[in-house]
Amino acid sequence: MKRMRWHIPVILSLVALSAVLYYVEYQIFRDAREVWIWVVSSLAFVPLQVALVTLVMEQLLAAQEKQAKLHKLNMVIGAFFSEVGVQLLRSFSELDPDMDTIRRELVAVGTGTRQQLQSVEQRLHSRSYRFRVDRESVETLSASLLAKRDFLLRMLENPNLLEHDRFSELLWAVFHLTEELGYRQDVASLPDADCRHLGTDIERAYVLLTGEWLAYMQHLRADYPYLFSLAMRTNPFDLHPSVQIQTQPDGPSCVV
Repeated sequence: MKRMRWHIPVILSLVALSAVLYYVEYQIFRDAREVWIWVVSSLAFVPLQVALVTLVMEQLLAAQEKQAKLHKLNMVIGAFFSEVGVQLLRSFSELDPDMDTIRRELVAVGTGTRQQLQSVEQRLHSRSYRFRVDRESVETLSASLLAKRDFLLRMLENPNLLEHDRFSELLWAVFHLTEELGYRQDVASLPDADCRHLGTDIERAYVLLTGEWLAYMQHLRADYPYLFSLAMRTNPFDLHPSVQIQTQPDGPSCVV
């Protein structure tokens, strides 16, 4: 209620100013009929003005605000990939027997255009996956994910992530896979049918993870080229990644 108190003097002042201006107009032209025509015309335009301001402008401002919020959420997404995502992509790609059919495009995302990256993402979603899930790979993946379970829980507790539908869906897929693996105490005795079931869970998380990784790479390339450079040097799909820069223009050298 206190917030509304300052509106009342402002509204009254504007109404008074409008009345003064109409009075000045009457004094100049001495035509009351013309003044009333202007008053009625102005009042008739008010609903349209309200519609333009409150509906159109409000939607534009809300869209801009959401875009700014999603831009900030990329910091959280970056923490996810640094802590969990990149290692998961390496582990998942090792289980994909057809990875070599698209590995070159994923390694070359640093030089590809936006259209090429979108084409790669479409190929990832349309591919048929046949994961080679065995008991040894399940055991390795289980140990890796269960070690990050607390981190995933903290990510899920972040209410701002609900604004990012794709990423929240990815988190749920990864956390579901973590829960599935956590309930299996004796991995060595898993039946083949259960391994195939885990392969389905891995496929769900893998498709979402690669798509979100590509989107995050586009964000880094556009806004944070120095982070993008590091991401490309640690590309999880590269069989021989090297974080060290081998060649660069002349500049300061390391002194040992």
